[in-house]
Amino acid sequence: MGNLSAKTIWGRIVLYLRENKQIALHVACGDITDVVLEGDNLIVNIYDKMLENLLNEGRRELERAISWQGVNVKLVLNCKAIEKSEQEQDIERLKELFGNNLTIK
Repeated sequence: MGNLSAKTIWGRIVLYLRENKQIALHVACGDITDVVLEGDNLIVNIYDKMLENLLNEGRRELERAISWQGVNVKLVLNCKAIEKSEQEQDIERLKELFGNNLTIK
């Protein structure tokens, strides 16, 4: 594979998604930065269950983006353990959106 890095491959995947009008995947993948290349595996570490579901649904398109580059790597989606409940995650998202204007009782 020469001097290709995980970040380079991932960046090209994001570019491919944009050029092929895969908007939801493009936006979701654009925020992912935790990618590593281990042997022939491109490991994408994700920390959000909804994001994992979206990437699994778009897996075929992600694999096309890899093939388009002419690299021979296998896509591995690795959802890291999330120790917070869905409710706690929702509250955190609301706090990010509304800041000090959010009151939870």
